[in-house]
Amino acid sequence: MMRILDTCKSVALIFILLMFLRISAQAQSQQSSNEIFAAMRMESIVDSLLAKMTLQEKLGQLNQFRWVYGENEEKIREQYRAFVKEGKIGSFLGIFGVEKTRELQRIAVEESRLAIPLLFAFDVIHGFRTIFPVPLGEAASWEPADAEKSARIAAIEAAASGLHWTYAPMLDIARDPRWGRVVEGAGEDPYLGSQMAAARVRGFQGADLTAENTLLACAKHFVAYGAAEGGRDYNTADISERTLREIFLPPFKAASDAGVATVMAAFNEIAGIPMHAHGQLINGVLRDEWNFPGLVVSDFTGILELQNHGVAGTRADAGILALKAGVDIDMVSSSYLEDLPEAVRQGKMPMSVVDAAVARVLRLKFQAGLFDDPFRYQNDEREQNLLLHKNHLQAAREIARKSIVLLKNENQTLPLAKSIKNLAVIGALANDNRAALGSWHGAGRDEDAVTVLRGIREVIPEENISFANGYENPESLDKSGFAEAVALAAKSEAVVLVLGEHGGMSGEASNRSSLELPGVQNQLAAAIHKTGKPVVVVLMNGRPLSINWLDQNMPAILETWFLGTEMGHAVADVLFGDYNPGGKLPITFPRSVGQIPLYYNHKNTGRPPLKEVLWTSKYIDIDWTPLYPFGFGLSYTTFAYSNIVLNPKNISPSGTLDVRVTVTNTGKVDGDEVVQLYIRDEVGSVTRPVKQLRNFKRLFFKAGETKTVSFELDASDFSFYNAAMKKVVEPGYFTVFVGGNSQDVIEARFEIRAH
Repeated sequence: MMRILDTCKSVALIFILLMFLRISAQAQSQQSSNEIFAAMRMESIVDSLLAKMTLQEKLGQLNQFRWVYGENEEKIREQYRAFVKEGKIGSFLGIFGVEKTRELQRIAVEESRLAIPLLFAFDVIHGFRTIFPVPLGEAASWEPADAEKSARIAAIEAAASGLHWTYAPMLDIARDPRWGRVVEGAGEDPYLGSQMAAARVRGFQGADLTAENTLLACAKHFVAYGAAEGGRDYNTADISERTLREIFLPPFKAASDAGVATVMAAFNEIAGIPMHAHGQLINGVLRDEWNFPGLVVSDFTGILELQNHGVAGTRADAGILALKAGVDIDMVSSSYLEDLPEAVRQGKMPMSVVDAAVARVLRLKFQAGLFDDPFRYQNDEREQNLLLHKNHLQAAREIARKSIVLLKNENQTLPLAKSIKNLAVIGALANDNRAALGSWHGAGRDEDAVTVLRGIREVIPEENISFANGYENPESLDKSGFAEAVALAAKSEAVVLVLGEHGGMSGEASNRSSLELPGVQNQLAAAIHKTGKPVVVVLMNGRPLSINWLDQNMPAILETWFLGTEMGHAVADVLFGDYNPGGKLPITFPRSVGQIPLYYNHKNTGRPPLKEVLWTSKYIDIDWTPLYPFGFGLSYTTFAYSNIVLNPKNISPSGTLDVRVTVTNTGKVDGDEVVQLYIRDEVGSVTRPVKQLRNFKRLFFKAGETKTVSFELDASDFSFYNAAMKKVVEPGYFTVFVGGNSQDVIEARFEIRAH
């Protein structure tokens, strides 16, 4: 009887499984059919419109104008209304708000001849109204899931304000912190950069581009913009194809694989060819090699700048070069609209190239759902209710505190006791709302930002806090505020000294020749240090700084970047122990600007640096090593690594490797640790980096807790471009490193054997 029952149960389970598989297959078939139908409908709309469009209307779709605010706004608005009605504008940059975008969209779909909807674009970089940490700071969380969450919230808010398209994420790998736009990326490493790239694309675009709360993402700047010589924005990048493919292209490939809708061309040239004219990389690598189906937009006046580069003699020549290279939309310069009609008539610009670009623009508008409902993003209620939503602010606070990096904490100076009776907060940045937001802060408002001083005042009684600016602003040379600051410090139990840059000192065109603290801040720090009081330095900055004196003399240093709307709350959470910092540096901090470029995944030389040997690769005046290495970050607790196990010890070129390591929280405080895995190919047919990040996990450990952390590596982790620029996995020995940063690691060895 029991056997009969067991048999019946088995038959029932099989039946249920078969039904599930059938339903699943039907659902997949239905989804596939829906996708095919949508694609056919999209192509039908595109073909129909192309057949009806005049040349001016086609070039109008490739033309993007910038919205201008201020005293001339009304005059320009009337001009733009006329252009929209005439089909001369396909998209706008810099306009947001339901009222304004609805007005222009209505003209486009109700008064223009072909009723093609407009796209509205804006630089939503690290939040729209709720501002999150600057991207470099957010990368310090080593938490792609948080990057996806912040991008999702930014998309929800921006879409509620009438926007369709953001010019983010910025994916430029940056090894030179003098470059101002280092603040906008994920740092120096292509693996970490790729993980953040894919996460941000998923966050902005969501699961359905036609949904009312998504943004079309834009991977920028394609490519190698971060390699600008001298750290000077817009400058030349002269790099090898190997460096291009191994360092600078991977984040863009990750974004393409994640389905990014658009890509922006970079301002720089590569080996003599400006990117706005680089058909080999745009049409060749991006479109043909990677099968990227989306559109490419120029950067601001980037097409006309081909004249300054010296590859175009006229505006028309610049437009011809860019469109033929695969740049579909001309941002701001009007070159396509004004200069290409004659080029087409003269046969210098094939109509087929124009049509292909227009088709990509029209497809993007269809994919965003604008042909079905051009006003889906114009909803007054959503705009009123979603900006600065309490859930968004809570997420901003959580992500901000996860982005803070503890650089030093001698004698357990931190966390500060909430019972402290006299705390001196010194530094104008502590009370600077705008600086908290950082550069490219979307529609963020100064009055929404919580300063460091306000955050502290919400934790301990205000009567227990004294505040002095110390310096007028970060760049000021005025020392008149020193006396008050020193007097307050001398009477205090401890000092929170807030130093760094203001928000405009990093970002586009904000390059620096020095990485020292600007102005008189080092001198103020020295004066405060002489009081003998415990000092916690809070750094606010958008790039690595050379802070040798602070590192040598101050007991505690927090790298807080520009954390956004909730900055003060996040910093206070860490200062007073309500949150244990677990961030890690996504970029190396040098001892001196003279070390630049300085990055962890460098190549070895024939004469590696040895202190005791003169004829090796080093400096005679400072140590060649960084002040703080890539991946570095302390905690209020400590972690120990042991028992690294590789299984198997020998694998084939197509095999997988299981890596296990024991990690223990050896302290008395709960906390996060970012467990980092690096590899080294010991001998290759071409030289290989000393280390390459290949995986990481941010994990929470209770005090005293031990975990076995597992990773799996495969051929994609071991492969590289050989001398013929073919991607291969070569047999040989590899070293695996695991640790809490790129320097402090334990290691084991395995072999890849030929078939």
